[in-house]
Amino acid sequence: MTWKRGTLADLMADWVVYRNMEPMDPRVAGLRASWAEMGLDHYYVPRKTTPEYAAVLYHILRQVQWARGVASPLERLLFIGDTLMNDGTAARNMARYLPLMGFIGADRLAEEPKYTFDGELMIANRWEHLDDYVRWVRCADFPCDERTALLIDLDKTSLGARGRNDKVIDAARVAAVRQTMQDALGDGFDEAAFRAVYDPLNQPVYHHFTADNQDYLAYISLMALGGVCPPEELWALLREGRLTRVEDLVIWCEARRERMSPGLRAAHDEVRKGIEMEDPTPFKKFRRDEYFQTVARMDVLPDDAQEEQVLSNEIVITAEVASVARYMGERGVLIFGISDKPDEASIPLPQDAAKGYRAIHCTPMKIYGHEIL
Repeated sequence: MTWKRGTLADLMADWVVYRNMEPMDPRVAGLRASWAEMGLDHYYVPRKTTPEYAAVLYHILRQVQWARGVASPLERLLFIGDTLMNDGTAARNMARYLPLMGFIGADRLAEEPKYTFDGELMIANRWEHLDDYVRWVRCADFPCDERTALLIDLDKTSLGARGRNDKVIDAARVAAVRQTMQDALGDGFDEAAFRAVYDPLNQPVYHHFTADNQDYLAYISLMALGGVCPPEELWALLREGRLTRVEDLVIWCEARRERMSPGLRAAHDEVRKGIEMEDPTPFKKFRRDEYFQTVARMDVLPDDAQEEQVLSNEIVITAEVASVARYMGERGVLIFGISDKPDEASIPLPQDAAKGYRAIHCTPMKIYGHEIL
């Protein structure tokens, strides 16, 4: 098989924001410089499902429209994502500002192909239904021109498509946690003990404690494996309701600093200070490991690699999403990428960029799927 290759930047250039809401194109001011103009009462990074996130994103989009040389303001939005809760909520929050038609998709191959409608959203169990989405937009007489923006979620939508290729993204993250554990614990790292803590905590039943934040999961696992809060003690504290937020564990561990090796202490202090600063990405070391684990899974297999091998080991661009982006871009639509992946897991440090590493959206990947347009 001959694989097509490309980058997300081929579709959206540097019109991208990662978690910190700092546009990759330097002509557009981001959250840190403009938080007051964006309606926030102080600087912090809002989560994707909040109204504040939509307010920040809308402000950025208006600046991008000007920066790309279009005099007319944006009048409508298109949206492509993969989860109804996160992406669907973000889309509906954006619909408070401009009319919106969105698509939430995933491959669920055990089901018969279908799509349904929920207000301004089409919800589909095949990525190929993006063809029906474009037809729906056309039939609604929803203009697709330079006054329209198409917002595309990156992770598990435009790359590593949910239901098709998303497990490779998860594998990169788990490998990063493992690497972080090994670096801090050395020979004391126990793979089975790590999975016995990480796997149960990485479930919705514990989201009240972990906030579904992988930085917190990595920190909790490290404190447990490092003996600061051993697993049996951790589970007991959770059962008794004495740990209701990760901040509770930070306080618990701070009182036991004497149990920490230098490596554990450095990790603990990094997370503690990050949480105090309302940083949703407090474990920078872990996220930098995640960046390298992620790009190491992009276009590494040879051209004769089989589909199953590539989809199991590489992160690939979703052809259906790419074809819609290309189709809309040819009609003047602003193609804009959004990602909740932390900047530290998405953008190389300057010294790494000097070695040839690139931001996720600029890193070449194989393309897989159906060109639907």
